[in-house]
Amino acid sequence: MSRSVFFDSPFLLGFEQTRSLIDRAAKIAAEGYPPYNVEAVGDDGVRISLAVAGFSPDQLSVTVEGRQLTISGRRDSEPSAPEGTYLHRGIAARGFNRAFVLADGMEVVGATVEHGLLHVDLTQPPASQVVRQIPIRAG
Repeated sequence: MSRSVFFDSPFLLGFEQTRSLIDRAAKIAAEGYPPYNVEAVGDDGVRISLAVAGFSPDQLSVTVEGRQLTISGRRDSEPSAPEGTYLHRGIAARGFNRAFVLADGMEVVGATVEHGLLHVDLTQPPASQVVRQIPIRAG
């Protein structure tokens, strides 16, 4: 992956974390399985819905580490059907790892599985506006 020339400017010292966040977001966006939706729910909520047909709740995992939400699905080793049984096999039978970079303050509220969809609900409490009075000292 090529790095942005913008962050190599000597005027932007100390932005390595922002650069790595952009690199990670670009890598995550390149993933394609499983398909997902992101929708706004109310004023401060977000719902991520992943198509996880064929996965049971105990085969799915939702974890948050720092600002990264990771959703994983693992398949138990099932005996595969004999060759020649399927005329078309379009339903993926593989595990997955899907990651999302969360904004500061974003919290996972819960996760539910229904009708082949895994819904992960997030909320971002409104940022509190803090006004500080800075004392002025005489020299």
